[in-house]
Amino acid sequence: MRKTYLLIAFILIASNYILAQDSPFYDAPFGVGGGYVGGWIVPKLDAINVQLQNFGVPALPASGFYTSGGAGFVYLGFIKNFRVGGMGFGGSRTSTAAAIQSLPVPTGSKPQYATEFSEATYSLGGGVLTIEYTLPFVKNFGISIGAGIGRGSLDIQLNKNLGNMNWENFWNASSGYDGYTQSSSLKNSFWIFTPTLNVDIPAYHLLAFRIGTGYQFTFGGNWTYNNNKNILNGPTDINGNSFYIQAGIFVGLFSY
Repeated sequence: MRKTYLLIAFILIASNYILAQDSPFYDAPFGVGGGYVGGWIVPKLDAINVQLQNFGVPALPASGFYTSGGAGFVYLGFIKNFRVGGMGFGGSRTSTAAAIQSLPVPTGSKPQYATEFSEATYSLGGGVLTIEYTLPFVKNFGISIGAGIGRGSLDIQLNKNLGNMNWENFWNASSGYDGYTQSSSLKNSFWIFTPTLNVDIPAYHLLAFRIGTGYQFTFGGNWTYNNNKNILNGPTDINGNSFYIQAGIFVGLFSY
């Protein structure tokens, strides 16, 4: 905690000193910062929605879902208007359903019924290294174009059960398939390439707001399931390709 306070104090002193000078750095954007970034990502869900509806839950909405994460950057003093940094994100959307199902009973016994709960959670996440160029003819705020490359994954968690149960029943169900309790997961790990467009608007010496957009291209995907076992002939039309928008708040040292 003490180191954090010292860092904040240093940035305050440095920013006030620089802003008080007739600094040659004003010829180009400079600075360093990082902070929280929230976003809205819109993956292509048509192919996976077919499978989810077969599983017994409603299709996920095509409008996408919220993501949260962080980002940071630093300008390269020896390459004018260029900055490098990184960005990480993650988010998910869940679809649920409930239906009356008959329970397995001995032959000749009275039929029994219970409510079966089905749930599917679709998650996207990843992290990229970024390089950006800030347009030099825009003053007072920064418009930066660039790209990021990194790794990410698409995770799908599937569950069916009868709701609440006691401790003994849980272990009985987990030790063998009981006909109405299921849990499985799918994962597609891939590389990410994403062109970016970000606008950073300083609000104070140490504070800036960001709005931005981009498109996430994924390649080199590898499908696995449950305890990291490979799935052969995995689909290519279920992937992490996604349009996204983002907005965030940054703390650091900024000049445009």
